[in-house]
Amino acid sequence: MNIYKFDPEDAIRFVKEQHLGIHRNNGRELITKECPYCRGTTRDRNTFAINLETGQFNCKRATCGVKGNMIRLAKDFGFSLGRDADEYYRPERAYRSLRRYPVPETKAGAVAYLVGRGISPDVTERYHITTYKDDETIIVFPFFDEGGEMQFIKYRNTAPKEGQSKEWCLSNCKPILFGMEQCDPEVKTLVLTEGQIDSLSCTQAGIKNAVSVPTGAKGFTWVPYCWDFLEKYNTLIVFGDHEHGHITLLDEMTQRFHGTVKHVHPDDYLGCKDANELLIKHGPGAVQNAVENAVPVENPKVKALASVRRENLADMERIGTGIGQLDQMTGGFFMKNLVILTGERGKGKSTLASQFGIFAIKAGYKTFFYSGELPDTQFRDWFDRQVAGNRNIAKGQTENGYQYYYAMDKSLERMEQWYKDKAFLYSNDELRRKGDAEDEALLDTIKCAIVQYQCRVLIIDNLMTAMTDDLQSDLYRQQSVFVSELVRMAAMYNVLIILVVHPRKKSFGKDTLDNDDVAGSANITNLAHLVLHYTSPKDDGCDRILRVLKNRNNGRVDYDGIPLWFQQSSKRISELNGVFDWTLGWEPEVSGLITEDGDYDTEIPF
Repeated sequence: MNIYKFDPEDAIRFVKEQHLGIHRNNGRELITKECPYCRGTTRDRNTFAINLETGQFNCKRATCGVKGNMIRLAKDFGFSLGRDADEYYRPERAYRSLRRYPVPETKAGAVAYLVGRGISPDVTERYHITTYKDDETIIVFPFFDEGGEMQFIKYRNTAPKEGQSKEWCLSNCKPILFGMEQCDPEVKTLVLTEGQIDSLSCTQAGIKNAVSVPTGAKGFTWVPYCWDFLEKYNTLIVFGDHEHGHITLLDEMTQRFHGTVKHVHPDDYLGCKDANELLIKHGPGAVQNAVENAVPVENPKVKALASVRRENLADMERIGTGIGQLDQMTGGFFMKNLVILTGERGKGKSTLASQFGIFAIKAGYKTFFYSGELPDTQFRDWFDRQVAGNRNIAKGQTENGYQYYYAMDKSLERMEQWYKDKAFLYSNDELRRKGDAEDEALLDTIKCAIVQYQCRVLIIDNLMTAMTDDLQSDLYRQQSVFVSELVRMAAMYNVLIILVVHPRKKSFGKDTLDNDDVAGSANITNLAHLVLHYTSPKDDGCDRILRVLKNRNNGRVDYDGIPLWFQQSSKRISELNGVFDWTLGWEPEVSGLITEDGDYDTEIPF
């Protein structure tokens, strides 16, 4: 385990600081135009690469061939990997040597003071605690490293006068942990306290390997100089000060320590602030009990299976899709889910996604639409036609003979009243004025639609228009982060998100597709709960085929697909050939789905 953990951002930052120029970044390897060591030649460029998963680098130029990792780059070029790593791998500060100081001789004043704090003379002498010259009110705590060499000295004024400091340190000394030389690395548990008297209290209670930090709860300058020491232990018990429901040192050490981190349970402080107060008020047994009963730091991502709430799939909130066969297979679209809709360009993914949104509105859900390709007015024209249905649509013709369709005026007002408080659109006109799509801005807008406008269904069409296309950035990484955030928002806000994604170009013309054929990061379909593929059929039996490629909710998939038909005038999609005149609720005089054979139930069949 190392004090430094590789971060791909460090590699990108190094390249920029050294002005190497990025030749290619594919998310796995960063190739630069120049090597920082040999700088290449006009003919010998693009030979230096950094692995973005491990941080290892090499130059493929035969006369160079340098290899290493980010730590070597930091040492060779003075590149910063963060305060702790810099101090550990290439310390610049020279601390004073205390070798000329003799091992302190314990004085009576120190013994008397610590006896009053519950610490025996034996423990005081073992740790060489003394007083400052002729002033017995100032206790001196010497800090020895594992080799027994004194590195740090801390003073405690037991009777401070007004304006005097209570604690201070000898200047320019190397900060280390108090009690290191008393620890046994064969005992793999280390106890960490905030104050020196607290660690002595643990020793007094028979606890082995108790140490304390040199400069209080917020001082972590000691970490680089004690990292090798910490690595000898696999369990750290934090016995910090307990105040206002918080245990000091715990948050920071949870992030820094490489092994298991535990802490004294708040109940075991017995109302006391720290280990010394617990020793004085309740005795050594209470201190020992507190350490022995320490509990692991809770990770909200890890929970006992028995504590998970039981939830029947049939009881989960979901929406009918408007396609009966799809509902029968999947159970419908579930809240907290991300649904990916993919298919070849120009086959009607956007139209199907819009229809899914309309059925969500029919079910009473406020719905947000993002269309990265259509101007606002064109989106509304298509949307209105889907809402209107063929019997409320008229045909027009331009002077040059072009025929077009539009929702009739007599229906528009009633339709608008039906969806005006339920349908919301990301202003694509505003997006075009800004010049490009910004994924962070879109995520903020999606959150606003959820929180401020109470939208429960969100249609994002499509992934590529929602992402920045910067050759200097890792597009696949951006996509993965963007989709991960959508999944998080779906779960956090209990909403349904439908994301339209194009397939990979190499997939065009394939008879069948799978999840790996979705364009972009392979992680996209891994994150999704349901993946649908919408395409043209092999024969003329229908207009389109809808396949279920992934179904995390119940595992049922359908690679053969559901046959669907398309009506140009209304832009409606139906699983029944020739049947497109279903109603959505804005026409009160008609209800149900009208077919030649009678009503067909499009709701979830249970």
